[in-house]
Amino acid sequence: MARTTGAFYVMGGVLGLLITAIAPGEEGNRPLVGGAAAVALVLGLTLLAWGPRLPHSIHHVYVAIATVLVTIAVHSFPNTVGAISLAAFYVFIACDAALFFAWSQAAAHIAFALALCLWVLPARPVTPGLPWWSGLIPAGVTFGVGVVVGILTRMASEADIDVLTGLLNRRGFDRALNTAIQQATRSGHGLALVLVDLDRFQKINDHLGHRAGDAVLQRVADTWSKLLAPDQRLARYGGDAFALLLPNTTEQAAILLTEQLRAAVTTGCSAGVTSWQPGESGSLLVSRADVGLYRAKQAGRNRTVLESSRQLPLAVELREAIDRGALDVHYQPIVSLTEGGGKAVGVEALLRWSSSAQPDVTTEGLIRVAEEYDLIADLDELVLRRACADAARLQETFAQLDLTLNVNVSGLELAETGYADRVAGILAATGWPADQLVLEVTESELAAESQTAIENLHTLRDRGVRIAIDDFGTGYSSLSRLATLPSDILKVDQSFVAAIRSDSPAPPLLGVIAALSNALDLQVIAEGVETEYQAAVLTELGFALAQGYHYSDSHPVSELISDLNENKGRIGQGVTDRELGDGDSVPANGWVPLP
Repeated sequence: MARTTGAFYVMGGVLGLLITAIAPGEEGNRPLVGGAAAVALVLGLTLLAWGPRLPHSIHHVYVAIATVLVTIAVHSFPNTVGAISLAAFYVFIACDAALFFAWSQAAAHIAFALALCLWVLPARPVTPGLPWWSGLIPAGVTFGVGVVVGILTRMASEADIDVLTGLLNRRGFDRALNTAIQQATRSGHGLALVLVDLDRFQKINDHLGHRAGDAVLQRVADTWSKLLAPDQRLARYGGDAFALLLPNTTEQAAILLTEQLRAAVTTGCSAGVTSWQPGESGSLLVSRADVGLYRAKQAGRNRTVLESSRQLPLAVELREAIDRGALDVHYQPIVSLTEGGGKAVGVEALLRWSSSAQPDVTTEGLIRVAEEYDLIADLDELVLRRACADAARLQETFAQLDLTLNVNVSGLELAETGYADRVAGILAATGWPADQLVLEVTESELAAESQTAIENLHTLRDRGVRIAIDDFGTGYSSLSRLATLPSDILKVDQSFVAAIRSDSPAPPLLGVIAALSNALDLQVIAEGVETEYQAAVLTELGFALAQGYHYSDSHPVSELISDLNENKGRIGQGVTDRELGDGDSVPANGWVPLP
């Protein structure tokens, strides 16, 4: 708007000065016409320089002033022919108003221009005067051009709108993005971009039809539009993908808003978030957000992933800690509930690290930061390599028995080509046997429809590594997929165990999980056991393995070795030499492997 209006002003000012200088005649007031042209030129230059910073309402003033300046020039021009020629400038006013103002506002500006055009030519102080109809042709041309430009402009703007949802389409969003980048460049304010994709939308179209799919898209668009501020632009970017432009917004604020949008609809969706940095193009910004969206889908869908162009202090500190190897790995024993309970049969490796930048960060938060800032590959490798080396140390201490080592793996890593080979390389370097390694992944990550992840799991199992589904019961819990996924062990989420209380019956679902594991020939580990009563109930239900604070917290490997030596291979409260007995068939100072 500023460039176009400014260009009209400059063009009118230059032409006005030129024709005033060369036109003959002494009928009017040549200095007044030259002054009006000079004012138009100055106003045009100010618009070109500062117009984008001006509020929208100021442009109405500029258009109205232009109408008055043209009228002054026509009224005071030195000869009649030149005055009629200058009346053509009313067309500039009609075009400008029709291009950038709503119909009602544009009509008001055009009507004002028409009225002055019809009045000024017959009102010129010349002898003989012009007839009343002398302004009809310039007024008619002004009206016709204004209407045509307005119609064409609105037809072009409709090409930026998605017909189904009423949102901007991809073309319209790209225009809005480029404009927002220009504004952010001038103002120095932040700009965030979000790409959101509806999970498994194709199945809705396939099973319920395209009409049902269209209804879902319309419902999502209506719901999200109501939650956004006026300056936040939502677009249907294509198919089931939406794009969200957030001016003057930080990455963290964009993540919070995205989570609110995702929670407001029943359809699961994945999102990638990023922010603009000075000098970056719109296409680069979209590409980075698309990478975040891809990583969200690879990590199990129905989540938000930040693909940032700059790292938070926590991410920078984590990067340095990984490079120095300054992270700790602690181990929590897994015990057998049979044969009296408390017998250690394995350990789970758990990451421990204290951040100075964010001391209250949890392990889950740390993993999320590692995933968002592309540190997860190095972090996973560090933990696995450290855990295998510590497990080898345990194996040397308890040489008579086998040790099972459980290590968590990120879904992003599982989806990477060559992950199985990287695991094999670490096992070869540390000397840890593949058949004594258990890799734990969450249920949602295993359920992610990533062919690469499934192939990696099959390859790992073929090489002897066992796969455990962690936090079972909190993800998709699809029995059909569970029967086909490459897995060996279920780890029941601690929320089920926490529901075991002495004042109420045991949760029926625990018995179902125990029966399911037997039917599918899967081992089951109960997580989060904190009381003797919970351990007794789990034993009665048929669970063979457990871990939790009732037995032991996580410890560095040296402390774990001391505890196991002191209690002769058992972990937990009330463990004594008498309980082991001289006739215990299991060696008193070693491990019992998972069956």
